Amino acid sequence: MDSDLLKELMHSFMHAVMITGFVFVMMMVIEYINVQTNGLWKENITENKLKQYILAALLGVIPGCLGSFTAVALFSHRLISFGAIVATMIATSGDEAFVMFAMFPEKALLLTAILFVVSITAGYITDRIYTPRKVLEGFAHRDFPLHKEEMCKCFNRKVFLKQLLHPTRQRVILFILVAFLLAGVFVGFIAGEAKTWIKVTLYIVIGFSLFIVVSVPDHFMGKHLWGHVVKKHIPRIFLWTFGTLLAMAILNHYLELNVWMKDENNLLLVLVIAVLVGIIPESGPHLVFVTLFAAGQIPFSILLASSISQDGHGMLPLLAESKRGFLAVKVTNIIFAFIAGLTGYFLGY
Repeated sequence: MDSDLLKELMHSFMHAVMITGFVFVMMMVIEYINVQTNGLWKENITENKLKQYILAALLGVIPGCLGSFTAVALFSHRLISFGAIVATMIATSGDEAFVMFAMFPEKALLLTAILFVVSITAGYITDRIYTPRKVLEGFAHRDFPLHKEEMCKCFNRKVFLKQLLHPTRQRVILFILVAFLLAGVFVGFIAGEAKTWIKVTLYIVIGFSLFIVVSVPDHFMGKHLWGHVVKKHIPRIFLWTFGTLLAMAILNHYLELNVWMKDENNLLLVLVIAVLVGIIPESGPHLVFVTLFAAGQIPFSILLASSISQDGHGMLPLLAESKRGFLAVKVTNIIFAFIAGLTGYFLGY
């Protein structure tokens, strides 16, 4: 194995650890909040589709993939609709958002505003005309379980001290995992090159999840965190995330997809390719079109179509949870990408 490929393997592994780790702590936080509020925030969101679309779009336009990971966690627990998860993936540009704001900030701000509006509109239209029943049926058993008789009393000193002095095996394992995740961010092993605000966000979320691990009662630990989050979700999410990232790294290493893309001269064909490349759940390919746009070699319409179609690493957790759901969201977003891209293209943008 040559050194470059080995680096790609390590890069894919670290990205998979970071993605799985963040999804893990976000699922713990969401589960905790839902039980603590007795599901009231869930009812507040689910009863109003407009709130869902706005929340989904806001999560999507946050630079990076943290917002989209959160949206997938919400969707997998039936807290937001299919149209809302479509809205998030349309709005997000993944890690490329940072590059775009660095290279052409004014156009990047315009693109973000357009994506925000398009995503809300697309979410509404999707829920009105398309309901992927088999996808939703696959998540039917994943609603948040609420047990009113076992509400989380995190500030019960007697229980808290007992848990610290005599922790269960599950609590010890989760504490070690979350502590290693926090240490990984601190030393730069995870998200070492990320923006400061992303690191701060990770510290807050991981720190809060650490508090959850040491404070929740044994029932919550066993039923919600261990039985639901760890056993049902995390192994599958990591394996699929790592496998997909590694496969894309190997393909790009041997086929040089990025170099091949830059040789295309037909703008309409490039637009079609840009949309189809968005199927790949990976941040890298979209950078080709960002670079071409920054150099003035492609119009804004192609960058818009590519941004709508692709979603960075945001869809990897959904791919792990539901292959059918992954395809349904991708196909829907591709349709909207073609509509927006071709409209802009023929209008001369």
